[in-house]
This record gives sequence, structure tokens and C-alpha cells, in this order.
Amino acid sequence: MPRRLLGLLLVMPALAVIALLFILPLVMSAVGAFQLNGGWGLGNFAKAFDLYLNDILFSVGIVSLSTALIGFGAIAIGGYLTLGAHPVAVTILRWLYRWPMFIPFIVVGQILRTFLAKNGMMNNTAISLGLMTPIDAMSFLDWRGIVIAFVWKQTPFVALLVAGAMASVNREGIEAAVNLGASRLRVLVEIIVPQVTATLAVGLILSFVTMMSVLSVPLMINAQSPTMLTADIAFRVNAYGDYGVANALGLISLVLASSVAWIYLRISLKERA
Repeated sequence: MPRRLLGLLLVMPALAVIALLFILPLVMSAVGAFQLNGGWGLGNFAKAFDLYLNDILFSVGIVSLSTALIGFGAIAIGGYLTLGAHPVAVTILRWLYRWPMFIPFIVVGQILRTFLAKNGMMNNTAISLGLMTPIDAMSFLDWRGIVIAFVWKQTPFVALLVAGAMASVNREGIEAAVNLGASRLRVLVEIIVPQVTATLAVGLILSFVTMMSVLSVPLMINAQSPTMLTADIAFRVNAYGDYGVANALGLISLVLASSVAWIYLRISLKERA
């Protein structure tokens, strides 16, 4: 009995943090989404869809596109770390690709805001190299900038998971395929990737949920409409004090994230079974 009590006391601080910072705000947001002046109803959701349907579709499209590009990037990085024939290149890549993981999203937004602007570093470098004229310079501070920020930030996280899974793949099958004349690309696509699909799916799902919750990147890069749901939620609260519609948008984003989180749970249960 004392051991059980000691174990309960050890987990109580963590449970209290989860309850106060996650469960309680979620319950309050869910209740507030259905509250109307003088009663209850779906008016906040109707207003949210009426005003921000394009932003909802925009958010899903941006995050889905970013997730797909992250997957391709993670497979490419993990594949080269596993099959790369140039030791120096493999070492440099292994040292470089992890850096964005340690940079907060707000810093990523500020970096790319100055890099992708019309007079930013990217265009100025291309102009100085004679690759374009000043009149051809264009700003990428729109949906393209958001995608670039998400892909640059999240690819190292997924690549780290995928590269670890690829490193554990049986090398005998890989060497046999190479000896039989299979190209490294074919070995990667047909032999290695199918064996790390579960790990890749988990990394992409976690990245999808993370990108759905980012506020700083859309605010700093895409200051126009349509925009991400997180920016709409902040706008409804800061500009109008409309917590009802903000809570409704929050629950909509929660449903979108839960749809892929359900896949994550299915994969986890399957692996345990």
C-alpha cells in the first residue's frame, strides 16, 4: 500500500499539469463554443463556417501539402544516410539536417520573413548572381512561405525518426538487391520504405498536428486572406473579444487534428498487438 501511494504521489504533479493546462481549457472551450447570448446552440459554428470556410480549407490544404513534402524530404534524407556512398557527404548531411529542430517556430517565421520578402536575402542573392533582374523579384510571403517554413522546420524531426528506423532494417536484403543490380533508388522505394512505413506515418501525423497549432508562422509570413485557423482564432479574440466563434474554430481544428490522431492510435494499437 505505501508503494502504491508513493507511485500516486509521483504522478500527481504531472496529472495536475495535464488537468489544469490541457483538459480544463479544452472543456471550457467546448462549452463556450455552444454558448450563445441567453442560451445554447450551433450559432457560433454557423458563423465560423460562414466567415472562415475558405480559411478552414486553406489550413487543411497547406498542412496536407506540407505533410506530403515533409514525407518526401524525410525519405530522401533517411535514404541517403542509409545508402549514401560518399562518407563525407553523409557526415555533413547528418550534421546539418538536425539544426532546424532546435529553432522555435517564431524564430523560423522571422528568419523566413526577411529571407523570402521581395527585397529579402533570397532575391538579392539571385540578383547579385545575375540570375534575375530587380523587376523580376517577387515576394514569397504567402501560402508558399508558410509551406516552406513548415517543411524546413518539421522535416528534420521526421527524418530523424525515419533514419533511425532505416538503420535498423536488415542489411542483408539491401546488399542482396544491390548485388543483383538494383539501383539505390529502387532499393529505397521497394525494400526500405515499406519496412519503415509505420514510423514514417507516426512522424507525419505528429507533424500534421503540430502544424495545425502553429500561430507565429501564418501571422508573420501570410498577413492576408485566406490564412490559417490559428490566426483567425487570435483575430476573433483580440479584435472582437468573440470567444464563442474562437472556441468554435478551435473545436473545428481539434476535429481536423483528431482525424489524423485516430490513425496514429490505430498504428500504435496495431504495433502493440
